[in-house]
Amino acid sequence: MKAVKEHKISKNIKAAIFLSPTWILLLIFFIAPMVLTVIFSFTNLALTGSAARQLEFVGFQNFVTMIQDPRFLTSVYRTIIFLLFSAVLGQCFFGFLLAFLMKEKNEQFRRFVGIAVIAAWVTPEVVAGFNIVTFLGDGGTLNNIIGLFDIKPIAWMFAFPMASVIVANIWRGTAFSMMVFQAALDDVPKDVEEAARIDGASRFAIIRHITIPLVRGTIATNMMLVTLQTLGVFTLIFTMTGGGPGDATMTLPIFMYNQAFVSYQLGYGTAISLVLLLIGITFTLIYMKMLKMKV
Repeated sequence: MKAVKEHKISKNIKAAIFLSPTWILLLIFFIAPMVLTVIFSFTNLALTGSAARQLEFVGFQNFVTMIQDPRFLTSVYRTIIFLLFSAVLGQCFFGFLLAFLMKEKNEQFRRFVGIAVIAAWVTPEVVAGFNIVTFLGDGGTLNNIIGLFDIKPIAWMFAFPMASVIVANIWRGTAFSMMVFQAALDDVPKDVEEAARIDGASRFAIIRHITIPLVRGTIATNMMLVTLQTLGVFTLIFTMTGGGPGDATMTLPIFMYNQAFVSYQLGYGTAISLVLLLIGITFTLIYMKMLKMKV
């Protein structure tokens, strides 16, 4: 019995040694930054001024300032609008639609559509932002097209700034949802759908009562991933509008950047990042509740 215990301890020690590089990397690049973020959010950490010379614990002052700041409340509202329309109603819906339309199509067609959609996804955000600016600019492609019909040019990013960044994020991010749903739909048993079709079920009824319930877990997982990804979108919006005009596209990542690296209030900026994390957790729990998933 003693030999068995010693052998088990030896195996655990060897396993810990082999896993130690992974734990060290997690500690340095994941756990430590999270802990420091929480700590700094309760301080007056700054890059300039008296606070830069002496770090002090200020309790919940950053969060009180945040709640009293109308710009923060506006940023939260803009973030939720951007998230709902570009991620939940945009990327997830169009990703599922594209995947469903490509289901059972020939390999050449799927490859062509896949390459066309994925090309936007693999494009860096800053390049995608400049592409959209070129397309929606005053002398851009869209205005040149509508000019063929004697329609006056429209300053799209000034007249419809939030709609512009929402469309840009949908265009760039839909490919991820399409690939996720495409893999899930290919695993849906064809005989079940065929039996429902023989029984007289409409295509919409098959999607609602068979297809969606069978890929419910994939839908929830995709919505979580897309939500977290969209909450962190910074470069695309910053490249296109910089959060403007005014604060029309001032989402929380842009507001956090301005407070932390323009106003140099790092403590306040890290406090905003915690709110961003809280929003992501809240939406994730909502998705799991709506789709009745278990952890």
